[in-house]
Amino acid sequence: MDQREKIESQYVQVLREELLPAMGCTEPIAIAYAAAKARAVLGVLPERLLVEVSGNIIKNVKSVVVPHTGGLRGIPAAAAAGAVAGDAEAELEVLSRVTGEQIAQMADYVRSVPIEVRFADTPHIFDIQITAFAGADSACVRIVDYHTNLVLVRRNDRILLQRELTEDPGEGLSDRSFMSVEGIVDFAGAVELDRVRPLLDRQIDYNMAIAEEGLRGSYGANIGKTLLRGHEDCLETRLRAYAAAASDARMNGCELPVVINSGSGNQGITASVPVIVYARETGKTHEELLRALTVANLVTIHLKTGIGRLSAYCGAVSAGCGAAAGIAWLQGGRFHKIAHVIVNAVAVTSGIVCDGAKASCAAKIASAVDAGLLALAMYRDGNQFYGGEGIVKKGVENTIANVGRLARFGMEQTDKEIIQLMLES
Repeated sequence: MDQREKIESQYVQVLREELLPAMGCTEPIAIAYAAAKARAVLGVLPERLLVEVSGNIIKNVKSVVVPHTGGLRGIPAAAAAGAVAGDAEAELEVLSRVTGEQIAQMADYVRSVPIEVRFADTPHIFDIQITAFAGADSACVRIVDYHTNLVLVRRNDRILLQRELTEDPGEGLSDRSFMSVEGIVDFAGAVELDRVRPLLDRQIDYNMAIAEEGLRGSYGANIGKTLLRGHEDCLETRLRAYAAAASDARMNGCELPVVINSGSGNQGITASVPVIVYARETGKTHEELLRALTVANLVTIHLKTGIGRLSAYCGAVSAGCGAAAGIAWLQGGRFHKIAHVIVNAVAVTSGIVCDGAKASCAAKIASAVDAGLLALAMYRDGNQFYGGEGIVKKGVENTIANVGRLARFGMEQTDKEIIQLMLES
């Protein structure tokens, strides 16, 4: 295998790892997955649950509706759903086969079974440990760093699985150090589409279905419908509204799955839906759309790699940049244009904080897409932000590195303060 083929295979592997189907907000779903695994190991329905989680898990589970629970919210609901009705083999689709009878059982389980939630003393931003008890028996399951990364499975004193923990939150995922914006653009233009088509076609089907449902129904604060009302014929508004509507639905109990990006359904929605809507409404071919989505998804992943899975930095910002990069591709832009659009977009919206998964995520998505559209318009008119202006540095990779440093290290204390504020509310 020559170097070009090796790099192409690496990009395909990254997409396979990141473009996964998930039902509901991924952090409560990860809790449900851990609880379902614990029940399976225990062998019976637990009589008691102990749920120990890091602050960022609390932040991203506290306010969202867990799908297929009849509208239940929060950590106890997610754990109960997994214990009562979860299919651990389905991983992030753990609640995809819940019945109406099981929904009633969940509500009763939350009311009648002790579910203790503890703030875990852990150095890991993403950390979930669930211990299930029945009589003299117990089962313990721990997930660290990303949503399906099982690092410990134990029944009583017998360890069934144990992985060494490292300081690298990307441990277990493929190496991403080879990625660059220029490499992403080259890959998107050259890849044999059959290598990525199944992943991207599923993303199109799933994420547009939930966007359309968000515009049909009434979910959360109805950001998508609010944006669209009176502006139905404006393409830029439609791009923002469809993305926001998908998040409206997802954050507020819609039971449709999404294809995620970098562990987040909202990021998967933001990176893909505006690109799909733009391609359809401007008459682009399906091949052009698939290549544009390749750009959008990989730019999002590239930005998120330096930031990490969870942070005080809103992930929709990176995905909005990815969407703008995908639209730039559809407009005929290649590396030069896409690089400028990314820099312009992050210079605008990098101050948006993540204060957990909830209804207002839809509004942040709309803002991130809007920043991407502004970045495109700036490039069209020959305008740009220059190195030395704030966090912008000369060269797109240098600016991306600055964003990662700001989000991972600079906002560490901000993240702790946000979590404390949420625990007090």
